Amino acid sequence: MRSAKSTTPKKTKTLHCIYLTILVLLLTAFIPVFSQDNSPYSRYGIGDMIPHSHIISRGMGSVSAGYSDIISINFNNPASYSSFQAGVETKSKKIISGRAILDVGLDFESRSLKDPANPKKFNASNALFSYLQVGMPIRKNWGIAFGLRPVSRISYKMINYARLKDPITGQPIDSAITRYEGDGGAYLASLGTGFSIFNNEKTGEKLSFGINAGYFFGKKDYSSRRSFINDTVNYFQANYETRTNFGDIYFNAGLQYKTPLNKKINLAIGAYGNWGQKINARQDILRETFVYDDNLGDVRLDSVSDQRDVRGKITMPSSFTVGFVAQKLIFQEKDRKEPGWIIGLDFSIHNWDSYRMYGQKDSVRNTWEVRIGGQFNPVPKIKGYFSNITYRAGLFMGPDYIKVGKNLPRFGGSFGMGLPVALNRQAPNQYSMINVAFEYGKRGNSNNLLRENLFRFSLGFSLSDLWFGKRKYD
Repeated sequence: MRSAKSTTPKKTKTLHCIYLTILVLLLTAFIPVFSQDNSPYSRYGIGDMIPHSHIISRGMGSVSAGYSDIISINFNNPASYSSFQAGVETKSKKIISGRAILDVGLDFESRSLKDPANPKKFNASNALFSYLQVGMPIRKNWGIAFGLRPVSRISYKMINYARLKDPITGQPIDSAITRYEGDGGAYLASLGTGFSIFNNEKTGEKLSFGINAGYFFGKKDYSSRRSFINDTVNYFQANYETRTNFGDIYFNAGLQYKTPLNKKINLAIGAYGNWGQKINARQDILRETFVYDDNLGDVRLDSVSDQRDVRGKITMPSSFTVGFVAQKLIFQEKDRKEPGWIIGLDFSIHNWDSYRMYGQKDSVRNTWEVRIGGQFNPVPKIKGYFSNITYRAGLFMGPDYIKVGKNLPRFGGSFGMGLPVALNRQAPNQYSMINVAFEYGKRGNSNNLLRENLFRFSLGFSLSDLWFGKRKYD
């Protein structure tokens, strides 16, 4: 009598993936509650930009244009989806098995803001959801990926005490307290595909193209609340608030060309980018007086202007990135093994001068960034775990896209590791990797109003397994 082989390992793996996905979604919901971020620079543009690359890439300075592998998802360049491992095809062109990937990332940040003219500094910590992505092959040299990731974050709260002056006479009048607050950010839910348009298996040359289509959405809520300080005259408090919600379809595309340089080293040249796109938006514009109640908070007294559901457009800038990756795999010849390595370089440009919010310019500027990094793979040993770890490092530099006063320089470095998870002997096709990245960055110098130091620890899980497997019988 024939009996089907046990599918318990696969079911167990599937359950683990489901549990991890639910955990990440719960963390996504509750983590913002503990957020203590406060960055005045997030007032401009669409806010502070969140790292836009996989944690593997971040460990290498965020090099990503030419990078691809079979156990992670490079969602920056959708052409890399063509490298997902598709397994074996039958004579009828049906896939026997294909390696599917679940990628999850979390960020833990600590930043400090300092005014060069003031010895005090402000410290803040934050924990954030980074990305949730799923990738799988359709067939050989053709894959798809979908997921969700944040793009930017708006979070600031400042209080200013000032002596006001009469705009006509220039004479000082009452003192006032002004509270500046902002909240919001942008997200991208995307679905993409990447496929080979030229593949020469004899020479190893391969040209791939990919495209991501997604829904770009978010909100931008900022307000200025002013209260006068006067012992004899009771002034009403004023609130100037603008709330913007936006959302629309968003696209980006990429190319990758791979060719062997010799028997041991491969070269991959990549490029990706997006064209300028207009996003639909709706605004509520409030100009009102209010009083503060201990139980109810701010309570409106009178409305000077109240415009609701004002429709408009947000013009997002075009961007372009080009780069290369040279890779030497762990090389084995007879009984001799050599370690593997990767070195790469990216150059990006972003046309933020074209950014418009309801037709209005903002304090942003065109910017560029150079990223360089690498990875080292020691020769793996069965009994030596540290020789199985992947080590990464990188550097990045370029001016920030926010322009307040003089240019805002930005530079930093990163270090990362890929920590393999012990394999289940009952499920040899399963492979899991824990990726960590440590990033340190500086924004601004003594010529700027504020200097910012940022330390970020990123934790990612790359889980992969062979799906679509045929049932076998004893």
